[in-house]
Order: sequence, then C-alpha cells, then structure tokens
Amino acid sequence: MDRVHFFIGGARSGKSRLAQAAAEALPGSLVYLATAQAFDEEMTDRIAHHIADRGARWRTVECPLDLPAAIVRESGEGSVLLVDCLTLWLTNLMLGDHPIEPAADALVAALAAARCPVMLVSNEVGMGIVPENALARRFRDEAGRLNQRVAAAADSVVLVAAGLALRMK
Repeated sequence: MDRVHFFIGGARSGKSRLAQAAAEALPGSLVYLATAQAFDEEMTDRIAHHIADRGARWRTVECPLDLPAAIVRESGEGSVLLVDCLTLWLTNLMLGDHPIEPAADALVAALAAARCPVMLVSNEVGMGIVPENALARRFRDEAGRLNQRVAAAADSVVLVAAGLALRMK
C-alpha cells in the first residue's frame, strides 16, 4: 500500500480538499499537522474556519517549525497524517533564518520512517512570472527544490488544478 501521498497545485486549486478526502477515506485516527501561524486576525479566522470544516474526527497538532519531529511522533500504527502545508512550513523556516537543506533532509527522513499513511500538501509556485525581489525569488527556488525532494520520496504525486486531480506518480 502506498504510504506517502503528495498533493501539489496552485493557491485555491482544491489540493487540500482532495488530500483531506483521501485521508478520510482511510481507516484510522486522523491527525492534521498544521504549519500555519496566526499573525493577524484574518489568519486566525482562516485557521478557525479550517478546523471547523475538518470536524470532530480530526486532531490538530501545530508544528510550524518542527514538522519532521511531529511526523515521527504522530505516525503510529492506526494513524493517518495530513500535512498542510509545506510552503507555509518553508516560509516559517525562511522567516526564522533556519537552514533549509537540513530541515528538508529531516523531512525526507521522517517520511521514510513514518509508520502510517501521510498526505502532504504544497503549493506549486514556479509556474508564474519571475518574482521581482530577491526574497521572493529565493522562496520560489527553495519551494521548487523542496517540492522535488518530496515528490521523489512520495509513493504517489497528484497535481491539482481547478479542483481536478492529475496523478503524476
């Protein structure tokens, strides 16, 4: 059985909805690994809305920086993990001046060690125009490298656009 599933697409493409549905279709205890941080009222409201939409079946674990450790800790037999999302995790790492490559190494190792299904969600940010500033270009480049590493480690990769899924792997 495939264990690591990667859902990638643009903003509001439907990738999180499809990843959640895939997780909910599996037997087990549902664990949502949340990488978002609420720095303002709009984000606080957005997070509350997502928690309410998931419902009581889900247990939320906040892991804005230590995602690999959360995957290892929460991936016991009988669990199903949903990581949403890798691009917010990357943003948190970059804004905190944390080294990206060791964090990506730890993530890939955590996925290899996971003992349960893991659904990961990430944004595809490299299909648009070249960003105008250095930080945005660095983010695009780091996101592209991270997405490639996760896609290589995943058992299945699904590209989502306009709510439609295209299985790539």
